[in-house]
Amino acid sequence: MGGRDSALQNQKHSILMVSDFFYPNFGGVENHIYYLSQCLLNLGHKVVVVTHAYGKRSGVRYMTGGLKVYYIPWRPFFNQNTFPTLYGILPIIRTILIRERINIVHGHQTFSTLCHNALMHARIMGYKVVFTDHSLTGFADSGSIHMNKVLQFTLADVSQAICVSHTSKENTVLRSDLAPEKVFVIPNAVDTAMFKPALERPSRTEIIIVVISRLVYRKGADLLVEVIPEVCRLHPNVRFIVGGDGSKRVRLEEMREKHSLQDRVDLLGAVPHAQVRSVLISGHIFLNSSLTEAFCMAILEAASCGLLTVSTRVGGVPEVLPDDMIVLAEPDPSDMVKAISKAITMLPKIDPQVMHNRMRELYSWHDVAKRTEIVYDRALKCSDQNLLERLSRYLSCGAWAGKIFCLVMIFSFMLWHLLELWEPADDIEEAPDLILSRNCVELERCCRKLNNPENQKNSSDTI
Repeated sequence: MGGRDSALQNQKHSILMVSDFFYPNFGGVENHIYYLSQCLLNLGHKVVVVTHAYGKRSGVRYMTGGLKVYYIPWRPFFNQNTFPTLYGILPIIRTILIRERINIVHGHQTFSTLCHNALMHARIMGYKVVFTDHSLTGFADSGSIHMNKVLQFTLADVSQAICVSHTSKENTVLRSDLAPEKVFVIPNAVDTAMFKPALERPSRTEIIIVVISRLVYRKGADLLVEVIPEVCRLHPNVRFIVGGDGSKRVRLEEMREKHSLQDRVDLLGAVPHAQVRSVLISGHIFLNSSLTEAFCMAILEAASCGLLTVSTRVGGVPEVLPDDMIVLAEPDPSDMVKAISKAITMLPKIDPQVMHNRMRELYSWHDVAKRTEIVYDRALKCSDQNLLERLSRYLSCGAWAGKIFCLVMIFSFMLWHLLELWEPADDIEEAPDLILSRNCVELERCCRKLNNPENQKNSSDTI
């Protein structure tokens, strides 16, 4: 038995990453999928990504390291999400699973309808599925109640689940009724080869506070409207740089006009990810005002660039950085102003290069990939069950919801068998694995630069 387990751990997997959120769109989920995929490729696994079409970007594309991406011909319906059809993507997902010889399907993000649909169909076809939750969701408003029920349906038959913080794990377990032993905590990481401090430390004659965030309610844009004028009043040498766009940007513009802060508050608008570092290294303090956050990748990027962080004490944020690298505050304007004042007094003790070196030791994408590899091994050890055994899990989701979920799965099962009759799996041609030696060498070098301090001297070669 021990020999069988050892062989399973040494097995190289064929993994299908599925999410509505991927490049060329930028965000925490998109970066997570990309960097995780690159390091899994470096470990010898096969990784294929499925997302929806972005503008004219449709079909099959190859990225660094031979990462294959299927941009399926579905357009975003709302907030980068595809229209929530139950069975519309079954034929194309089935074809991709067969063509690429997939054995694990890994879905990302609660709010991705493509992820939920793909996991549902993959389980019907007998594949092992893993789900990663990147967000926190409440329990009171109608939208949260709806999403929690959808998540309960998706996770009723999931093989394993991953959360990015312990707070996120508690939230996911409560929302989905998933067994806690099925949920692993694997934090995000940061590309320390890309996010490194400036060669020369910024002068402290003028304290610059940087905000890079979507300017929406959930990210605390309304808090910024109240915090910024008070900080500027208390500290005449403070200036704010705000990067990001969203529905609340107009409120920040009105605040700037009302308090005549045009020379002390710069609104940059949307900042491309490639330019985030250049904005961060111009500042001394990074300000995060989120009202809910499972982890917050932006804090890692700022700390890696040597900025002291001030953040609201919400969600998984207290787990991200050591106490001497972050000042936490309640999501209240007066408490945040006090935290910023405290951070300003701490600046003389901050050494950006020391902070960067600590981040390089704390967060590594290679470590994230190795831990995810263990989750895949655990998923493959899960026993196979027939449809009737799995339907009992859906029945436990509620008096009426359980019956509806069972009907959805039965129809999916029937449609899958109709597709098997219409186009047998043996008639679907398997796609050849394209491995470019140049890409493999480049990927190995890039992953070494991500995780090996001695190889992070040239910032031009980054993933």
